[in-house]
Amino acid sequence: MRFLRLLADNGRPMLFRSYANLRASTRSPTVNVLGTDYPTDHMTNISPTIISKIPLKIHTQPSHPLSTLRSLIESHFPTYAHLSSLSPLVTPYQNFDLLSFPADHPGRSVTDSYYVNKDLMLRTHTSAHEVEVFGRGETRWLLTADVYRRDEIDGSHYPVFHQTEGARIVSADADGMQEIEDDNARLEAYLQKSNILIEDVPHLSPTNTCQPAHDPKHTELIAKNLKLSLNSLILGLFGGRAGATPENPLRVRWIEATFPWTTPSFEVEVFFRGKWLEILGCGVIYQPTLDNANVQNKLGWAFGLGLERIAMILYSIPDIRLFWSQDPRFLSQFKQGEITTFKTYSKYPTCFKDVSFWLPENMNLHDNDFCDLVRDVAGDIVEGVKMTDSFTHPKTSRKSVCYRINYCSMDRSLTNDETNTLHAQVISRLQDQFGVEIR
Repeated sequence: MRFLRLLADNGRPMLFRSYANLRASTRSPTVNVLGTDYPTDHMTNISPTIISKIPLKIHTQPSHPLSTLRSLIESHFPTYAHLSSLSPLVTPYQNFDLLSFPADHPGRSVTDSYYVNKDLMLRTHTSAHEVEVFGRGETRWLLTADVYRRDEIDGSHYPVFHQTEGARIVSADADGMQEIEDDNARLEAYLQKSNILIEDVPHLSPTNTCQPAHDPKHTELIAKNLKLSLNSLILGLFGGRAGATPENPLRVRWIEATFPWTTPSFEVEVFFRGKWLEILGCGVIYQPTLDNANVQNKLGWAFGLGLERIAMILYSIPDIRLFWSQDPRFLSQFKQGEITTFKTYSKYPTCFKDVSFWLPENMNLHDNDFCDLVRDVAGDIVEGVKMTDSFTHPKTSRKSVCYRINYCSMDRSLTNDETNTLHAQVISRLQDQFGVEIR
């Protein structure tokens, strides 16, 4: 049985059953994903709403903002393999272990990731395919795909989003290093003539070190190529739209970071419309990842970025739910290959409703459990969910929580009868699925 380790008031660990183990009597023996039935078990937590999103692949739909952004990134790397059709179903071993995630990494938890069963899950990042793609012999590639993480409900978070990952590896010998040096010279010459101001950090430092298996000189060259390549990409995406000029260049800054799958590692921010915005993470590929792919005597870099985050910035799209809208008033605003400013067609009234309940003894209901239940009932009609109160009775030690749900359609006004019906369904599901006592 899967358990979450939580600290009691006295600091000693307590064990509470996770969401996937609750109310097992209500769980079907199988779950159908992409036309195939899979057995369920104590880890199963994939929800109907999430299953319904898997076939949609909105990043491949012509004229969709995510499709245009994907194409712009691919056009910046024309000699790379462009991949976008790998199945989102992966094993935990692919998603975590092959990338050297620690055994206790929170991303492995059923409160953070979607599991079909203990042996199969939805990828939480495009890096789940790194070993597979390197193993097939690709040395330069971009992979754009839908990824899945259990998350809260608000205007900037969604349990399905899209990433583009890019990678390049070369031989760890004189020929490979010469290839990188030549490319560095080309990129440096281009950027020196461009309207961009870069705040850099050292390629290597005592806190962002070279891997033991790598030659520090090689790592310096690879990290420099990574930075030059991404500075060029960021200039292409943001420079013209920021109105960069010699007097007011596009500002980009690099920050040391830590990731399980790269060392040294970096984050990149761009100054756009008056504030610094985090754009992507990247670094020199962790050597065990290449070893797991049976790639010998090579090293290189990788980066990953979230398409929704950048598209919301470039298109001025205020709510992440809009990317899933089928409303012609949204979709008709965009053309393939063009970035245009989104024009709000209406702001419909919101309706707040609270639900307060006692939890069963020894149950720890995670916010993501509650949000998934709400999504299954009301879908994208819910604009936000927030816990407003948590109370433990001083005599009985029973725990009570209260959540506020903000019902707000992006496409039309909701009637009171509609929201009342949806809210009643949320309450009914809470009672059936978690055995709570409504206050």
